[in-house]
Amino acid sequence: MVELARALAEHPDVCRVDLLTRQIHDPKVSSDYAVPVEQIAPKAHIVRLPFGPRRYLRKEVLWPHLDSMADQALQHIRSVGRIPDIIHSHYADAGYVGARLASLLGIPLIHTGHSLGREKRRRLLDQGIPAHVIETQYSMTRRIEAEESAMDVASLVIASTRQEVDRQYSQYANYQPRNMQVIPPGTDLSRFHPPRGPVSTTPIRQELHRFLRDPRKPMVLAVSRADERKNIPTLLRAYGENSELQQLANLVLVAGNREDISMLDKGPRNLLTELLLLIDKYDLYGRIAYPKAHHPNDIPELYRLAARSRGIFINPALTEPFGLTLIEAAASGLPMVATEDGGPQDIVAHCKSGLLIDPLDADAMGNALLDALSDGKRWRGWASNGLKGAHRYYSWSSHVARYIRAIHRLLGQPARARLIGPAKSRLPTIERLVICDIDNTLLGDDAALAELVTHIDGDATLGFGVATGRHLSSALKVLNDNGVPTPDVLITSVGTEIHYGRKLRPDTDWQRHIDYRWDRERLRQLLEGVPGLRLQPREHQRSHKLSYYIDPDKAPPIRELTRHLRNHSLSANLIYSHQAYLDLLPIRASKGQAVRYLGAKWGIAPQRMLVAGDSGNDTEMLRGDTLGVVVGNYSPELRHLRGEPQIYFASGHYARGVLEGLEHYAFLSLHNVPTEGEAP
Repeated sequence: MVELARALAEHPDVCRVDLLTRQIHDPKVSSDYAVPVEQIAPKAHIVRLPFGPRRYLRKEVLWPHLDSMADQALQHIRSVGRIPDIIHSHYADAGYVGARLASLLGIPLIHTGHSLGREKRRRLLDQGIPAHVIETQYSMTRRIEAEESAMDVASLVIASTRQEVDRQYSQYANYQPRNMQVIPPGTDLSRFHPPRGPVSTTPIRQELHRFLRDPRKPMVLAVSRADERKNIPTLLRAYGENSELQQLANLVLVAGNREDISMLDKGPRNLLTELLLLIDKYDLYGRIAYPKAHHPNDIPELYRLAARSRGIFINPALTEPFGLTLIEAAASGLPMVATEDGGPQDIVAHCKSGLLIDPLDADAMGNALLDALSDGKRWRGWASNGLKGAHRYYSWSSHVARYIRAIHRLLGQPARARLIGPAKSRLPTIERLVICDIDNTLLGDDAALAELVTHIDGDATLGFGVATGRHLSSALKVLNDNGVPTPDVLITSVGTEIHYGRKLRPDTDWQRHIDYRWDRERLRQLLEGVPGLRLQPREHQRSHKLSYYIDPDKAPPIRELTRHLRNHSLSANLIYSHQAYLDLLPIRASKGQAVRYLGAKWGIAPQRMLVAGDSGNDTEMLRGDTLGVVVGNYSPELRHLRGEPQIYFASGHYARGVLEGLEHYAFLSLHNVPTEGEAP
């Protein structure tokens, strides 16, 4: 990703590249991860956003914090003063964030999935890992749903290989071949070249010799993370059960860095323990090297050592979306044996420098390695072909040229700067904003409501808004009947309409924004006759909202309804609430998206927005960096939010719960309200 950012920044059509990631303060990782902004090229920066715990977290447990990343990204964009022309998300978690940002800002999303959840789950099941273990360890359902969402929003999906498009993306409901393009990632090949001159004594060479009885034998080299997906145990079995291969070649495993296996995370710890047990089982001492540590600069030397020995590089991964190490090996004049999955198929076809193998067949893997090492003439041809193919097909300049052409087609015209700036209104003078659902949040306790209204009316710097499933006239009537003054902003019809102040000025920009991919009539036709769904009366329908009563005992699950729509190339945001109502909205619309749109438009940081709700249609606005309050009489759909950051579950019901939330966050005290970019 860093190499991609640098390469893009060198192109004359690109004025700025920001690579967004998470800021980490943890003594277990480099202090570089705590630097907020790091310039990596004249026009490229790594921007580390503060969200989630300060410590390092593996990516599978980041999901509850991703809404906060979206909010922090929005604040970063405001600080830059220009909306980007393109958002490009990489992997599922970034797709989740990118889809929200692109929908909110109204700009194209490009998505690259890399390792796709459905394919990974299939491979893990093939290994015999139980489905519930996969779900627990990898949060697979959330990952796949995030990938579906990203594909739904994305204007372009860039894949690394044709196999990835045809066999992996095609498993998704939102698979649209016309929106996909194959652009192989580039590679910095400047460090990788065949061995030159006499062999020299290097630290990594000395380290390998410490393990090997006869270091002059050909080397079978594997380089990867200590990750079960890399399938290193199968490689060990292939080598350990093939005595002829052991006589011919040494095996070198470079599987990350370690000081003490017992101190590693559970996954790498279990994997490395398994490797040591296999080494002992097959009595491979003297024929296998597994160094504890290496420097990044050692990797090119390892390829050259293997090439000098007339060895082979092997990538036995279960799934391999691309296969960067294969290109590095080819550029070093080292032939390859690689998994028949994903990127290696294209790389071997382009470079003509090796064999493909079934990663689950240990016997066939061992025989393929033996075959690859046994024909010297073919080995030399593979080495020469790989060197030429790597430079022809996999340079960064080639990748960026194709990428920029794709962006120009997507934008349709030269990029122009668009500044974020608020229009004239009372809202820019507001320092804090309280936004509440109406039914069962504001209303239900008259005394508490009167007390809340007094607090709001008594502070000129405090804005007040409502976010409701009701349409505008219904919301105004019920507020007036209960003595609630006209809010500064009304988000109505489940986030599809925004109006301002006493004159109820509609936000027409929001209407144009959410019209994207909205086909209300086709949605209605498709859902006609679905069991458990019944259209609500006409007065509850809106141009950007299709509303049903739902019987959860008879209707299909929401996930199944979503899949049904996607299978017919229809996009909608399905909002299920109170176990009785189902609203279909445009994919850019929801209460949560409307709240963040307001923050972006009027310059109000999420940490200065307190949002309160009681039901499922409040979920999106409660998550993220806004200060969320769930009132005590909440609906069961919100139970899963307990424990999520910055969501307070009040014990008080109705407006009493809102008051409790105001006190919990010290929100009425300007001195205690966090400033932009700070955590409360």
